[in-house]
Amino acid sequence: MPRPISPDQTAQAAGTAMVIGAGPAGLMAAERLAQAGHAVTIYEGMPSAGRKFLMAGKSGLNITHSEDLETFLSRYGASRERLEPHLRAFGPSEIRQWCAGLGVETFIGSSGRVFPTAMKASPLLRAWLRRLDGLGCTIHYRHYWTGWDETGNAIFKTPTGTVQAKADITVLALGGGSWKRLGSDGKWMQILQAAGIKCNPFKPANCGFDIRWTQHLIDKCAGQPVKAVTLSAGSQTIRGEFVISKSGIEGSAVYAISATLRDQWLQTGSAILTLDLAPDRDLADVTARLAKPRGKNSLGNHLRKSLGLDATKTALLFEVTPRETLNDPAKLARTIKALPLPIARPRPLDEAISTAGGVAWEELDDNFQLIKRPGTYCLGEMVDWEAPTGGYLLSGCLTITF
Repeated sequence: MPRPISPDQTAQAAGTAMVIGAGPAGLMAAERLAQAGHAVTIYEGMPSAGRKFLMAGKSGLNITHSEDLETFLSRYGASRERLEPHLRAFGPSEIRQWCAGLGVETFIGSSGRVFPTAMKASPLLRAWLRRLDGLGCTIHYRHYWTGWDETGNAIFKTPTGTVQAKADITVLALGGGSWKRLGSDGKWMQILQAAGIKCNPFKPANCGFDIRWTQHLIDKCAGQPVKAVTLSAGSQTIRGEFVISKSGIEGSAVYAISATLRDQWLQTGSAILTLDLAPDRDLADVTARLAKPRGKNSLGNHLRKSLGLDATKTALLFEVTPRETLNDPAKLARTIKALPLPIARPRPLDEAISTAGGVAWEELDDNFQLIKRPGTYCLGEMVDWEAPTGGYLLSGCLTITF
């Protein structure tokens, strides 16, 4: 995406621009293009803007994260090198200033995550759309992009028929491949592939996983949180909490480690998530506490009194641990510190909070312009990058248009 243009350059640089997709990446692209003097038209396939953005904000819009910048940058994994210049130019502090400019104050939560004071996404989106209107941007809803014609016009399917449009600059910000009902159906990938642009297959990101629970565990623990645990997969270790679902596991700590688990499963057909149910005690301490006579206490009560394991952790332990291990304090201690959960499969793509895959990096220049199609840019979740929840996804979508 072109860098913002200074006022004395505007007259000679101004032209027309179309932005296809009215999610965060598309709206930010429209804002910057309009500020640079371009006449901007936004096309959105759904009846309104920012539907997935609004859904993400229903339980509190986590817009960015306040941790130090080096740690923040590390969250983008293999894509850090390509994203870093943009994240440094428009990172967490700049995003908070941008929110304030829209009249939306933010605060830092206890976890370091940044939220609007009102928590919801809707006030921010309304203020944003008012700003775009003030900048002269036009938005056409129910205009679903279906590709280009032979002369390079963009083609849109609308309730009243087909519409064609052309501009000096085209920005594609069509989202990933999850939450189709909110507009991110991923069908654009076939269009780009037909145009000779390499796209990597979609993969679920920030997703839950299926585990073959017994009906007993489902009846007892479905919907219950597992708190204060450490999760490990491969070389990655996360401290946090998750939720036992009827089909498996989900929640913030699972999402944070999901890319590692997913890739293990895709490569081998299986994956193991290892839990430390007593992360604040070392193995020697756990072993010593379990070795003490339990008297008439049941094993569950013994675990609660000696280690502070709650009923959910104990049920999880009993679910996957052989009886001979439960009856051997030394083996049981090792299991509590490294409880293996066999993963059956990731949850379906459309349920994932986000997706990996999309336009391959080698198809884009440093400003996200398609090398094979100059003047056309791909932004946001369309590009093959991923990040965990915690404000990183939205930060990436807001910043990579700069």
